Amino acid sequence: MIVTDQPAYDAIRDWLSARCGITFPEHKSAVLRQRLARVNQSFSYKDLNDLAHGLLEEQKEDVQLAVMHVASTNHTYFFREPEVLDRFRKIVMPYLQKKREMRIWSAAASSGDEAYTVAVMIAEEFGAEALSRLNILGTDISGPVVEQAEQGIYQLKQLDKTERRLVQKYFTALNPNTFAVKDSLKSCCTFRRMNLKAQPYPFNNPFQVVFCRNILYYFDRDDQRATLEAIYEVTEPGGYLVTSVTESIRDLDTRWEPVATGIHRRAA
Repeated sequence: MIVTDQPAYDAIRDWLSARCGITFPEHKSAVLRQRLARVNQSFSYKDLNDLAHGLLEEQKEDVQLAVMHVASTNHTYFFREPEVLDRFRKIVMPYLQKKREMRIWSAAASSGDEAYTVAVMIAEEFGAEALSRLNILGTDISGPVVEQAEQGIYQLKQLDKTERRLVQKYFTALNPNTFAVKDSLKSCCTFRRMNLKAQPYPFNNPFQVVFCRNILYYFDRDDQRATLEAIYEVTEPGGYLVTSVTESIRDLDTRWEPVATGIHRRAA
């Protein structure tokens, strides 16, 4: 009798969708299988059947965290999608400048590149003193990348799109290929592990701006809509949502009002 791992693969994929909202369609099965193979290697599992047993039957938390980590995409770098960041600077930052306290949420923060990028932009636009009234929360479902964000240490390749003068101004070179974020930026950025599917979100004070880039297309339509509505609820009236240029929310029937590509606003 031929033993197949397809039922185990399907069960793991369904668990990811239910637990995290991360969806892998059939044409991406090779990608997910490759990532799950790394978990098997880490835990010395023989195959996906063993992994599914540890994940679903034994419900081992370390296995669950490892599967969520490899399934979530964490490829990022500083000043990613400059066209969206330019619209953020021109459209949203004047709104922020009027605030006594600036509250921003990087909702899929990965290793912190986005949060620190926004802090650099605000310091450059409003002056270094503005960092004292800036609070950026970065959240991600993956514990290891949250730890990396807290450390604030990056390889040169992640700064490839960053102006050299900004690297010199806001980073300390640990060696020719490794740079650490300076304390002036770290002091206004906080990072926490969080599952975007765990709604409603546990915030007491609303955000003026929420960045939710390059994550929605891993969710199915229902989870996309639910996530956008949950973000709407924790954004102040008149506040903004920043998405990726590759993610359109126009046909999701949410309350967000389109402003420009990648920029959306909650009604004032």
